[in-house]
Formats: sequence, structure tokens, C-alpha cells
Amino acid sequence: MRRPYRGFAVVLVAGIVALTGSLPGQEAQEQGRSYPAADWPFAGGDWTSSRHSTLADISTETIDRLGGAWMARLPGGVSSRATPVVDDGILYLSGGANVFAIDGRTGETVWRWQPGSSAAEAQRVPSWQGVGLGDGLVFVPLRSAEVAALRQDTGELVWVETVGSEPPQAGESVTTAPMHARGKVFIGIANGDSGGQGRVIALDAATGERLWTFFVVPRPGEFGHETWPQDTEVWRLGGGGVWLVGAVDPDLGMVYFVTGNPVPMYGGEIRAGDNLFTAAVLALDMETGERRWHYQVVRHDIWDADIATPLLLYETEMDGRARKALAAMRADGHLFLFDRETGEPIVPIEEQAVPQDEYLLTAPTQPFPAGESILPDCSFWRDRVPPPFELSCSFYTPPSLERQDVVALGAPIPMVRVTPMSFSPQTGYIYAQGRAHVGRAFRFDDPWISDNRGSGYLRLTLPESAGVLAAVDGRTGEVVWKNEFRGARLATSGPLTTAGGLMFWGSADGQLEAYDAGTGERLWAFQAGPPGVRLRPGPAVSYAVDGEQFVAIAVGGELWSFALDGEVAARPTAEEPLDDLVRWIGPPPRATDAIETATLVENPIAWSVGGRRNAINEHAFNPVRARVTVGTRVRFINNGEMPHTIAARDGSWSTGTLPPALMGYVTFDEPGTFLYHCADHPWAIGEITVEEP
Repeated sequence: MRRPYRGFAVVLVAGIVALTGSLPGQEAQEQGRSYPAADWPFAGGDWTSSRHSTLADISTETIDRLGGAWMARLPGGVSSRATPVVDDGILYLSGGANVFAIDGRTGETVWRWQPGSSAAEAQRVPSWQGVGLGDGLVFVPLRSAEVAALRQDTGELVWVETVGSEPPQAGESVTTAPMHARGKVFIGIANGDSGGQGRVIALDAATGERLWTFFVVPRPGEFGHETWPQDTEVWRLGGGGVWLVGAVDPDLGMVYFVTGNPVPMYGGEIRAGDNLFTAAVLALDMETGERRWHYQVVRHDIWDADIATPLLLYETEMDGRARKALAAMRADGHLFLFDRETGEPIVPIEEQAVPQDEYLLTAPTQPFPAGESILPDCSFWRDRVPPPFELSCSFYTPPSLERQDVVALGAPIPMVRVTPMSFSPQTGYIYAQGRAHVGRAFRFDDPWISDNRGSGYLRLTLPESAGVLAAVDGRTGEVVWKNEFRGARLATSGPLTTAGGLMFWGSADGQLEAYDAGTGERLWAFQAGPPGVRLRPGPAVSYAVDGEQFVAIAVGGELWSFALDGEVAARPTAEEPLDDLVRWIGPPPRATDAIETATLVENPIAWSVGGRRNAINEHAFNPVRARVTVGTRVRFINNGEMPHTIAARDGSWSTGTLPPALMGYVTFDEPGTFLYHCADHPWAIGEITVEEP
């Protein structure tokens, strides 16, 4: 229900400036119709979410003059990876439990909004993708499954609306940056993969009143319900979270979103069928919320291989006629291109057989569009995967309940995820990023566990991941150019294109980089973040103040803006590259002289369905990384249900075979970092670091 303002704290910072708000009348209603220039009113730039700016002063010819215009540390020391939105020279973005308005010329804070201090209000933390603008309001998505509207000029709360389940359900939140069009605000509900159902909701922009709701999982009697089991009510848990910002075409009267995986994530055996409308593109009627068309890119998803990056709309010419198109990239790096009015593919899609598992009720085929994935294929990995692992060359290798030695491309999660794409009308290319890796195709027996943690130890021996930044032709789906780099550099930024022939991109090591949009050549780099620190920069935007072009990006707890002849110097770059293992291993080595086989994997409700669930991983050491001093006698304990033989990978020592509940001892007399494994099950790997006293 809608709630009035009660007790929210609005902090007004000295130096408040008068804001003009939205443009008056019909002009305000149409500000999303064309590619942005001076303003950037939506997370995706305009209604198409194509992230292209028509500003051209910063160009391939002038890029060497680009420098820091200002850097603002976000008040309170909070970190942000949101996309700033811009209106009349003011930047609006979320960070931590805050929404900020920042002067785009100087970096000074105009106002700052924070939730109140009561228990209920404290849950109203803004989501990480950013905010939306329209009709003089700032629309804020909240992790409490609510949406709030603030006055654009002061930050004062106008309304807050509950859009999730009542009573609230664990895991539900609004993560999409709101889209405003024709007096409505469109948002999606994410479900945390812990059950519940994703949905798309339209609100009245002025009042917050809920106008319509579209549930991703169809109800009994609705089209698509037959793609779920008819003898159970598992559809009630179905999933299909709507995590990412959508797009709008008011001329066609449609709003577009992509949907997430079904739930339970890996439990295919209990949800027979294609499981509509999960892992799909949805085109809905703006006025009624009725489905106009859909396309499911993964049937009966058991890989978390859905569409995990925002779609975009674009216009192109094919066979001599203009086409209004939609692009959506599946998590395996394949780009699907559709006529956005009819849903018909504009590039052919072919059904291809995929690996099968009778128990998991796998779909016999999956759709594959013409054109290659932006991610490297199996030939890239074939000589890099060490024994005893067996490489499966399909993203759609079913997660096994039995075999531990099978690794597959992208398992358990293909990695074109979260970060937005961009389209340049100058080149006709669509730009995207992704991470390529191989991982264990394994799951726990319990189908309700939506997590596959505990497999990070494989990163001790499997090859490091590869990052990809690519351009794909929007007419053919063919990859035009592709840059590969260490996977550790891949962050949460995503591309921005401009009429200056540039593509901007932010990396995990804190650099903002500019590329020639036509060729992929890197032309410029600026170290914004602290060197050697893993960061999650937000997507960059471009805007203008008094005719001067700026490029802005949130990097950690700072907001940077760049302009020609900017005088704020870059930070020094890191001497050592980021370590890819940090992302996968998690905690550092633990000081202990006792290491167990078999590990209890505790799944909080956010990673399981129906509450907390636990599982035993027979083939994971606890801890997987240990630290001792020279001369320590380390005790290896078989805490599992089968015999294990703990041995050095180089064969220099062994505990001998340890039956369940027994233990063996090894003394480490030399410093260094050493790998060991179970000789009986060599995919079980651990690491021990021996230090001088």
C-alpha cells in the first residue's frame, strides 16, 4: 500500500541550488524519446536503454586532452556502483543508504536523502542500479521491495509504495532503476533466488498507486502455466526475478524486461517443463500489463544461464527497410535480435541439441542465434584444463549429482551478467562485456539449495578467467571486434558510446578507459580508483553543462567527472595486477594446524528455498586454504563418509589412506605455499602456506 512521509530524514547540505526539475508539459513527457545529449535522465540514457550520447566534443581526435574535471567523495564514505542520472546539470545517484544530488559542474553536494531511523525505515535502502527521473521527481528503488519518490529540487519524500508480497517475503527487492514514461513508472521485482515470483509493476508517477502487475510465473488458467508441473504447486516458488532495468517504446505502447532463472535454481527434477516466463524477453502492454509477446532463451534452465544483462532497443536497416529492433544477450554471450513490435527474430535462431540428464528433466534442445558468442569457445580452454579434470565443451552440461571431475564452460554460472550493453547508431554495433571461465558442473543432492559454493577451491588449479569486451553487428549478430584481458579486470561498469566515436568502460582496477568504437583500439586510460584495490565501478554517463561535455562514473566511494583539459590528475597505476583468485577463493588462508575432509556448506535463506538448508561437500577441505609456521605438525582428519588419502600434488608426502574418523600427520619444515589433494579423489584440492616463525 502507499504510505505518506513519516519520519524520513532529509539532510540538506550547504550550497543548495535551485533545480529546474523536469521540462514542462509535453516536452517533459517526451524527454526519453531521443538519444541523450546535455541530460541523461534514465539509467540507460533514454527509453531505449541503449546508453549512447550524442555529445561529440570529446572524440577520437580530442581524447588525449581528456582529464579529471573534479572528484567528489560521496558524503558518509559510502560506495556506489549506480548509474548517475542527470537533469539540468545535476547528477542523481544512490550509494549505500543514501540518494545524492551532485552539482555536475563542481562536484558539490546539493542534497542528500537517507531513510529514517526506525526499524521499518532503516530497511528502505536504495538499490545499487540507480534512480530514475520524471515529472520533477526522483524515483528510488528500495531493497525493502518498495519504491519511493523524492522531490527533485529538495530531496523531500513525496510517496513510498510497497510493491512486493504482503506480508513481505525474504529475498524480494526492487533492483531495477525505475523507468518513467507517459505518467507511469515501470519497475521489476527480484526474488533473491529464494522462492517467490518475479514480476513487472506499473505505478502512477504522481501518487505511487499500483496500476498493474504482471507475474513472471503464470497462474493456473493463464497462458504458460502448462509449462510447470500440474500435480504440484512448485510454480508458487517459481522465481523469474526481474533484476535489471527495462526499456520503453511508447509509440508501440510496450515496455520490455528480461527475466531471471526459475527456482529452485538447480533442482530441475521437481519442476518439469519449460518453466515460462523465466529466462525470457517480455514485451508487455504499457497500459494494461498484458503480454504482447515473449521469447524464452533458455528452456527449463538448470544452469542460471538466463538473460543477466539489460536489454536495449535500437533501430537498424535490413534488406533495405528500417527495423525497430531489440537486443538481448544470454549469459553464455549469444546475442538475440528481435523485431520489437512482433517478437520475430531478425537474425535466424536455430534449435541445437544439448547434453541431457534424464533425472534433471532437461530440455532436448536450446535456441542458438546466428553468430558466435562473445566468450571464448572450448578451443581456448582445451589445453589449459589440467588433469584429473574432464572438460565438457558445452555451457549446457547438466550439473551432476555424482561426478566431481567434470568442468564445463561457464559452470556453474555463464558470465555475461549484470552490466549493461550499449548501441552506437554511428557504427551499428552493440557493445557488451563478459567473463569466460570453466567451473565444476556439480550440485548438491538437495534440490532446494540455490547455491553451488564450496567449489572455489578448484580455482587453485583451474586456469584463470578471461575478460572480454566486444562489439557485435546489430544487423547480423556477428562479432566485429573483441578485446580479451585478465578476468580479474572485469567489473560492473559496462560500455558507454558517444557521437565522438568513443566507447568508455570502467575496470575493476579503477581505470576508466576509452576505445575507438569502430575498431576496438584503446585510446586512453585514467587511473581513478586507488591502485591495487578491487572495485565495482558503476556505468559511465555523459552530460553537458553550459555547453561543455563531461563523462562521469562512480568508482567506490567517489564520483569522478572528466572534461577536456581537466586538471585533476590520475592516481598512479598498480605495480601488480589484480589477483583473479581473490574473487573465487574468498577468505584468506586461516591459521590452523588441523584440516578436515568434508565441509559443511551452510546456506542462508538467500541461497536456498524455504529457509536455511545445509549440505555436506565430501570433497572440500576445511579450511581450503590454511596457514602454519615452519616446523608445524599438521593434523589431517577424515571427517567424511569414505576413505581419503591426503597427498602433496608433487608427490613429496602422503598421509596414507585414512578411513572415516581417522587422522594422519605431516610436518612442514620448509617455507612456501603448497598444494595437496586427495589421491583417491584428486579433484579435492587444498592449499597450505608455511611461513617463517
